[in-house]
Amino acid sequence: MVQRMNSLGQPIGEALPGWEPARIPGADALEGAYCEVVPVTKTHAPGLHEAYSDDTENRMWTYMSFGPFQSVAALEEWIEATAKLDDQVCYAIVDKTGGKAAGVASYLRIQPTSGVIEVGSIAYAPRLQKTRSATEAMYLLMRHAFEVLGYRRYEWKCDALNAASRNAAERLGFAYDGLFRQAIVYRGRNRDTAWYSILDKDWPGLKPAFEAWLDPGNFDADGRQRARLADLIADARGTVEA
Repeated sequence: MVQRMNSLGQPIGEALPGWEPARIPGADALEGAYCEVVPVTKTHAPGLHEAYSDDTENRMWTYMSFGPFQSVAALEEWIEATAKLDDQVCYAIVDKTGGKAAGVASYLRIQPTSGVIEVGSIAYAPRLQKTRSATEAMYLLMRHAFEVLGYRRYEWKCDALNAASRNAAERLGFAYDGLFRQAIVYRGRNRDTAWYSILDKDWPGLKPAFEAWLDPGNFDADGRQRARLADLIADARGTVEA
């Protein structure tokens, strides 16, 4: 691409003819084959609390700024408080097999005028982790952000020490953008934040990779995957090694 220059001979960014601000996420429910992603309400609290109770060591909360929740009432209070935030839209992940919410995820740092949005505050109960529903929920939120809401940049951020989150970001096709040192203080400790992103130009290649992985034919009779999502995404990006 030829670098654009202004009349003063200074390099300037790519022009965006026809660009319009993205939409702010609303109360849309996202329907998948394995799960539903719906705006979280207090009605989801009992199911979430039951699912979260499977994590008897509270291991899933180590890198979260919220939780664990000692009661349904505490979870209801958190849901009510989250609903009042201007820069966060929280969703419940409802697995169709059980019909109950088993996790949450949110749109964060919503910047419609720049077309930037983040997915975060992802708290999956053990029963939801590493399932088709878990991946499909991320796919549904990503697709909605790009295709319906019109965002240009889709972000993922996490504690740089959270290996599981960093691995998940890479598996889902996010590119590593860099490290923000001493970015946040939470739970009384420092957090260096690892930043990842997917751009709108990446989405046309990533979408068929997700759909190929989620296809029922990609799983054998015992539910084992035939092709890994990471490999399908690498293939879509043209980076599979011979």
